Amino acid sequence: MDNTQFLILIITLLATTAGYAGLITWFRAESREDWRHMDAKMNANLSAINSEMKDFKSEMKDFHGRLCTLEERYLNWVMRDK
Repeated sequence: MDNTQFLILIITLLATTAGYAGLITWFRAESREDWRHMDAKMNANLSAINSEMKDFKSEMKDFHGRLCTLEERYLNWVMRDK
C-alpha cells in the first residue's frame, strides 16, 4: 500500500466517522425535540384535567349544598305536620 492509498483510506475513515457523528447528533436533537413536544402536550392535558377537576369539585359542593337545603325543607315540612 503506497502513501496515496493510505491517505485515501484515512480520509475515507474520517469522513465516515464524521458523517456518523453528524447523524447521531441530528437524531438526538430530533429525539429531544419530540420529547419537548410531548411534554408540552402532556402539560396542556394536565392543566385541562386539573381545571375540569376543580369544576367537578365545585359542582359536587354545590350539589351537596342543594341536597342539604332540600333535606332541611323536607324536615321542616314533616315537622310542621306533627
